[in-house]
Amino acid sequence: MKITQRERGGVTILELDGRLTIGEGDIALREAILSLLEAGESMILLNLREVKAMDSSGLGELVASKTAAAAQGASIKLLHVEDKVQRVVSMTRLIGVFESFDDELTAIASFSKT
Repeated sequence: MKITQRERGGVTILELDGRLTIGEGDIALREAILSLLEAGESMILLNLREVKAMDSSGLGELVASKTAAAAQGASIKLLHVEDKVQRVVSMTRLIGVFESFDDELTAIASFSKT
């Protein structure tokens, strides 16, 4: 899993590329999120467009990240939840847990409403 970080409009965007699966992907995501939270970032957008696959560990890490962020007053939202990832989220009935967007500007603007 490769994670690239950038900032736009005060929102930290993590571009995930690869497999969000047990071992490599879930650990990389956990470390990236914890690092952002420790740095005081409170608006985090995960771009999942290039996520090739996700298993239950990857999904569990998304939920754990959201929980950790909320405990510190931060928000994590999802961008470009593509078909493979969408199916996993839908099958586990977690679709309502995450705010997700198909447009980056709309996603960024949503942080000012929370």
